[in-house]
Amino acid sequence: MSVPLPPLPPGDGDDGYRPGGRSLVDIVEEEHHRITALAGELAAPDTDGARRREVAEVFAAAVSRHLSAEEQYLYPAVRRALPDGGELADREIETDAALLRVLKDTDGTQVIDVREVWRRHVAAVRPALERLCAVASEAELIRLGNRLEIAEEAAPTRPHPGTPATPPWNRIVEPAVGVVDKVRDAVTGRRTYLADLDRDR
Repeated sequence: MSVPLPPLPPGDGDDGYRPGGRSLVDIVEEEHHRITALAGELAAPDTDGARRREVAEVFAAAVSRHLSAEEQYLYPAVRRALPDGGELADREIETDAALLRVLKDTDGTQVIDVREVWRRHVAAVRPALERLCAVASEAELIRLGNRLEIAEEAAPTRPHPGTPATPPWNRIVEPAVGVVDKVRDAVTGRRTYLADLDRDR
């Protein structure tokens, strides 16, 4: 597979060189599982109002970071690696934009709408991940995973459906928007990570 990344460092003559880190596929699938669980808690009838608001904040932040990182690294890899990758990536970006619009318009509180659009995202990405696994080496998937995790740390924590969704502009704009979001989060005390929710339990 040809991905827009620098060449691998030398592996001391070992053709089986494996960089450190986690595979993009493992990271994305784990995040899909964790965010789906958050959506389930949002929808649970026994979740009280204060807890629901906190979960909605973390859900919106987790989804915003996740989509930003996928658009920066997963979709470009899909475009380059698969014969119909451009069409797949365009469809997934369209699904992501719909999800960001729902999050922005509802602040994550319209549980049925948010859960349904999130499910569509997971369903759209799963086959692309499976096909990417079939053509990419383990080293390439790990390198992509490392970049995905770095991109998530710099990504926005609020939905911004109007920002660019393809490189190179999203890799420039998203970190800048992320800085603004993080300042707002710090000023308002907004929760943005699952660990923030776990502290209260």
